[in-house]
Amino acid sequence: MAQQDANIEYQFMALVSLLANSALQHLGKVINPVTGKVEKNLEAAGMTIDWLRMIKIKTQGNLTPDEDRILSSYISNLQLNYVDEMNEKQKESASSSANDKKEETQNETK
Repeated sequence: MAQQDANIEYQFMALVSLLANSALQHLGKVINPVTGKVEKNLEAAGMTIDWLRMIKIKTQGNLTPDEDRILSSYISNLQLNYVDEMNEKQKESASSSANDKKEETQNETK
């Protein structure tokens, strides 16, 4: 029975790590191993972070202290990176809008 419990703990942590790595890929923090490129998909990253938060809630009271610590750490790290990426996206969007307006003004004066 102890072997089975250890196997389940390993599989659980492998699942959590898989989801965390997937979120990092969607945040553009690591290379997509399939394409070999850095790709961003903030919507998918947010959804994956939500899945990890849901797992934490649904497993509350059933995790070992190490599992809880690692899962909490993944979630915190991913949430901080997500906020950073969203802020960067908003800055890029604002900058792009300002450049578009500047070009419009220049075209109107010609």
